[in-house]
Amino acid sequence: MEALKLKTLDDLLQSPDERVELIGGEIVRRPMARVGHGAAQGNLRGELHPFSGRDGPGGGWWLATEVSVAYETHECPSHDLAGWRRERLPRLPEGIIDLPPDWVCEIVSPGHEKKDTVVVPLLLKRHHVPYYWLIWPEERILVAHTLSEGEWRQIATLKTGDRGRIPPFDAVELNLDALLGGG
Repeated sequence: MEALKLKTLDDLLQSPDERVELIGGEIVRRPMARVGHGAAQGNLRGELHPFSGRDGPGGGWWLATEVSVAYETHECPSHDLAGWRRERLPRLPEGIIDLPPDWVCEIVSPGHEKKDTVVVPLLLKRHHVPYYWLIWPEERILVAHTLSEGEWRQIATLKTGDRGRIPPFDAVELNLDALLGGG
């Protein structure tokens, strides 16, 4: 029996397909984006715009969509949204970034729930990413977590009709219905 050869970042970079990521040593196709996914991603990015720039709340952030982050030799997921405090990342690098973000938001796609709710949170925990949000467009729910004493702790849940101020972006009030394209 031949041993399983785990793929690396070099293998990922040689892939002809742009919609792939490296998860657990496997090159995995990203799911086809649905309208709800795209609306949530674009609307959240827009709502967080005040944080962009050096003068934004909290000292400014770099916010990116569909960004690949090389955490480990066999782990390079492409996050739906990710953010870095400018004090930690004064300038954006070119290509794939290898500095763990300060915040990640995944928009859960049907059939990829395990990656977003189990695999990615464990990876982020190992790399001490302080905030992790999940959005389920179909169920119209946003759940936010913070890393506290090495474990994820839920800090907010927004459901249909809810508004809230959620760290690390609690300087703005988020309206879940507006984020999901319904209000």
